[in-house]
This record gives sequence, structure tokens and C-alpha cells, in this order.
Amino acid sequence: MKRILFSLIAGIFAMTLFSSCGYNSMVKLDENVKSKWGTVQTQYQRRADLIPNLVSTVKGAAKFEQGTLTAVTEARAKATQLTVKADDLSPENIKKFQAAQGELSQALGKLLSITENYPELRATQQFSDLSAQLEGTENRITVARKDFNDAVQEYNGKIRSFPANLTAGMFGFKQKGYFEADAASQNAPKVEF
Repeated sequence: MKRILFSLIAGIFAMTLFSSCGYNSMVKLDENVKSKWGTVQTQYQRRADLIPNLVSTVKGAAKFEQGTLTAVTEARAKATQLTVKADDLSPENIKKFQAAQGELSQALGKLLSITENYPELRATQQFSDLSAQLEGTENRITVARKDFNDAVQEYNGKIRSFPANLTAGMFGFKQKGYFEADAASQNAPKVEF
């Protein structure tokens, strides 16, 4: 009788322990991170899809700015070749992805600054529309990155807190990486008049 009672108490204790281990909530949070990562990738793909149209529009008006156009095209190719799977969102992989996208952002910045020298280009409806779409896409990327970082924060907090960290270790839940500000953004730009 004592043996049955002990087994029953041990079973109830084990069920209570595992019900509070958080495995199911970790799975939900992991899936949320993957979903947010998909949104980030979608917005970056949207930007990559806009770039060929923007380049061809600028190409017609700025024929001698070939170096900048080539740099944008190459940066786009590099950024779209690098993919990070949702199952491997390690800090290192996020940094590689962010670096490739940062190069594309820099190249686009140069392209858009060149257009300042071409008032007839800025006046065209196609360029104006593409610029507005690109600006909207950049805003969407910012929102998607923030949502992703929020989801990663919640997930990482869950798998690092006790007793969920024991379950996370047993089932292989690992910390995810964050998007971080580029190192260049730490320096204030010089403004000269």
C-alpha cells in the first residue's frame, strides 16, 4: 500500500514539475520568433525587388554614374544570396545577415544621394513612386526588426529563467540573436553649412 501511495505521489509530483517546465510555451515562443524572422526576410526581399526598377530608372538619367549603379547591383546580389534559416538564428548568423543588408543600405544611400544632382530625375513620376515605395519598405523593415527583437527577447528570457532553463537545456532550445545597430551609427554625422 505504501508503495502505491508513494508511486501516486511521485507521479503527481512529476506531472506538476513537467507541467511547469514550460516546454509548450518555449515551442510557442520559438515559433513566434520564426514567424517574425519570416516577416523580416519578406521586407528585405521587398526592398531587393524594388532595387532593379530603381537602378534602371536612375540608369537612364545618370549614364556616367556606372560605378554606383554597379555597386548597388553587386550589394543586392550579395544580400539576396545570404540566407539565414529560421532554425539557426544564432547571433553570428544574424550579424552576417545584417552586414550584407548594411552594405546594400550603404549602396542605396549613395545611389539616392547621386540623384540630388539630377533634378530632372527627381521630377519623374516613376522615380518619385519608387523612392516612396523604398522609403515605406525601409520603415517596414525597421518595424519588422523591432518585432523580431521583441520576440527574441521574450524567447531568450523564457529559456534562461528557472526552471524553464532546465527544460530548454534538455530539449536543445538555444538563445537567438538580435539585430543590433551598425557600428557606424554610433558616430553622429557631420553637418557643415
